[in-house]
Amino acid sequence: MARLKDKVAIITGAAGGQGASEAYTFAREGAKVIATDLQEELLAKTVADINAEFGDVAIAVKHNVASIADWKTVVATAVEKFGKVDVLVNNAGISGNMVATVEDTTEAELNKVIDINLKGSFYGMQLVIPEMKKVGGGSIINVSSVAGLVGASGPAAYSATKGGIRLLSKNVAMDFAKDHIRVNSLHPGYIATNMIKDAISNEDVLKASLAVIPLNFIGDPSDIANAALFLASDESRYVTGTELVVDGGYTAK
Repeated sequence: MARLKDKVAIITGAAGGQGASEAYTFAREGAKVIATDLQEELLAKTVADINAEFGDVAIAVKHNVASIADWKTVVATAVEKFGKVDVLVNNAGISGNMVATVEDTTEAELNKVIDINLKGSFYGMQLVIPEMKKVGGGSIINVSSVAGLVGASGPAAYSATKGGIRLLSKNVAMDFAKDHIRVNSLHPGYIATNMIKDAISNEDVLKASLAVIPLNFIGDPSDIANAALFLASDESRYVTGTELVVDGGYTAK
C-alpha cells in the first residue's frame, strides 16, 4: 500500500543510517523525497539506489542543517521540483563527545552540538511551516533520542539538545495544530548505525548494552524508518505533540 502517495518529504541526514532508511521507506510508500546531507558522495549513492528501484522520486541536496541559508535552498528546491512540502523529518544530528560531562564539555563542542541538533531542527520547522500552511497541513518528525527522555551519565550536550527537541516539538505542535500541522518527536534507543557500531563491536560493550534492553537486541535503522513512516502518514492524523519511543523497552524501567 502506498501510505505516502502524493506526499513530498524532506529528510535530513539521509546519506546513511536512519536517514537513508527513512528515505528508502518513504519512497517505497509513494513519497517524493528531498534527501539532504553534507556527505555528498554517500548521499548521491543513497538517492541513486532509491531512483533505480522506484523511478525518479528522490533528489539529493547538500545541506548544513545549522545554516538558515542552506535550509532556504532545500525548501525552495523541494517546492521547485515537487510543488510543495508535506513532511519534514529532522533526522540529522551528531553525538558530540558521549563521555563528556558538563565539567568536561568545551564551549566549541557545546555550540556545535546545539547548532546541529537543536538549531537545525528549529530552522527546519521555521522554514517548512509556511509551505505546509499553503497545502492545508503537514507532519513534522523531530528525531530525538532516549537521551531526551531519561538521564544518562556523560553526554551532557547531547542529552540537553535531545531533551530540547522533545519540548520544542510539543511547543510547535500546540502553536500550529490550528493549521493542521502535526509535530511529534521520535526517540530511538540503541540502533545499529555508524554512531554506535564501533562501540558495540566490542563484546563487553555489546553485552552491557543488551543487559539494559528488555527485548535483548539492538534495533535496526528500519525500525526507526517504520516509526517515522507512521508519523508521516495519515494513519497518525490524530497524533501530535507526543513522543514515539522505539527502544526495545529501554525506558520501560
